[in-house]
Amino acid sequence: GPRVTPTLIDEAESYFSKHFAHPVWGYDRKLFHREGWQHIVEQHGGRLPISIKAVPEGTVVPYKNVLFTMENTDPACYWLTNYLETLLVQVWYPTTVCTQSREQKKIIKKYLVDTGCQDVIDSG
Repeated sequence: GPRVTPTLIDEAESYFSKHFAHPVWGYDRKLFHREGWQHIVEQHGGRLPISIKAVPEGTVVPYKNVLFTMENTDPACYWLTNYLETLLVQVWYPTTVCTQSREQKKIIKKYLVDTGCQDVIDSG
């Protein structure tokens, strides 16, 4: 559904003006792209003009492969992909934790099979 509304644009601009103001030079209005967000409301009904494709959750993917791609579907919103990429980079941490946990589990299981008793191995 719609993710961008006029009310949310106002709230975001207020947040930017408070948190990105410089104590001496004040707030640079170019930091918040109000016109771009208004374009999304007016032209796309508040839906982000973005296409995201990703491998299914839990898929084991060899290194040097992409986990997801993001594509802008409206040339007027050229700035949106960089904005969202900053948010989506947070996917990196849980993915790294999952990768390390999977490898640790494989090592633990190997040595459990090599040195453990059958009752412990059978109970998982």
